[in-house]
Amino acid sequence: MNDKPKSPFQELAKQASLQPQEQLLELKKGNLKLSIGVPKEITYQENRVPLTPSSVNLLVNNGHEIAIESGAGKNANFLDKQYSEAGAKIVYSKVEIYKAEIILKIDPPTKEEIDLMFPGQYLFSAIQMTNLSETYIKQLVNKKVTAIAYEFLKDQDDTLSIIRSMSEIAGSSAVLIGAEYLSNTRGGKGELLGGISGIPPTEVVIIGAGTVGEYAARTAVGLGANVKVFDNSLAKLRRLQNNLGMRVFTSILQPNIMSKALAAADLAIGALRSDEGRSPSVVSEDMVRNMKSGSVIVDVSIDQGGVFETSEITTHTNPTFTKHDVIHYCVPNIPSRVARTASYALSNIFSPIMLDIAEVGGFKNYFWESSIIRNGVYVYKGNLVKRHIGERFNMKFKDIDLLIGAHL
Repeated sequence: MNDKPKSPFQELAKQASLQPQEQLLELKKGNLKLSIGVPKEITYQENRVPLTPSSVNLLVNNGHEIAIESGAGKNANFLDKQYSEAGAKIVYSKVEIYKAEIILKIDPPTKEEIDLMFPGQYLFSAIQMTNLSETYIKQLVNKKVTAIAYEFLKDQDDTLSIIRSMSEIAGSSAVLIGAEYLSNTRGGKGELLGGISGIPPTEVVIIGAGTVGEYAARTAVGLGANVKVFDNSLAKLRRLQNNLGMRVFTSILQPNIMSKALAAADLAIGALRSDEGRSPSVVSEDMVRNMKSGSVIVDVSIDQGGVFETSEITTHTNPTFTKHDVIHYCVPNIPSRVARTASYALSNIFSPIMLDIAEVGGFKNYFWESSIIRNGVYVYKGNLVKRHIGERFNMKFKDIDLLIGAHL
């Protein structure tokens, strides 16, 4: 006889199997009234806001209560008056904001903000895997909240919807930033990105063929530049060619070919990302040293360490430094540079999610019905439910499907 004790997962599965199917599914649906709080971001250089006044108006007209901390939209040029006219309640205390059932924010909450949270509360924010700490996860677990990371949210096409939107903005912005720093007013060579009739086009090298690389290439080609794209994924390079609808130079990351391309480049953009948290540094200092005097590097991947060996984190207030006579722009969070556009993009994703949650009768039904939202959950009612986070910090984790199935 085997007296080996059952694992918690086995017990949860047993509990779920013993319950009638009717009990597992909450059949009661209808428009639930949601209480949503939007705190003011306090992280340095974060200018975005998750809900615009027009989205607030939509949610309020559907019966939901929205509390906005005073000044939350100021850096994206949304005034308290606009939110108030849209139907939001303007709150002047962070303590009051954190009384809402749902907290919508951009950056992860600070330790002080987590202290204001209560059991059963729902948090939508970034998780920022590169800066994630065990202390942060344990705080959320101890508070018994449910935390959803917007980096993990997928749409019906299995695309990381918010990451894609922010990457589109970052890719387009990277080329425009490069064009700015090629001009005399920013200490550049005094060249127009793209060129005009009778003058050879600007050479742009893009390292990475993901969404950032695709939108950087799209913008650079639109301005008339000669574009070369490098990536280690043939599938990504093919997709970029197909999405652009035209032929551009593409190559696997071969050092000799890339070194020659960089030596002729006026603008180089780093756009590689890694699921493991650290972007590969594929451009050596020697390659940068051989670049043309006055050329520009925009390292979009700097939030994961950077693609260029010479990259160092800079800020929106002091965005560049010069090394080997090459201008480096290495500001993390480029979308915050165009905070109003980025806020509209975020709001267009968050608003339908809130409406869907209310329509199906609450979070429990929504989690049950939507694998899209389940993919974003990393803490569920005080339980860590992401395997890779648990393994990273040697913490116990559970299967969210079993927890929901067990009606917990």
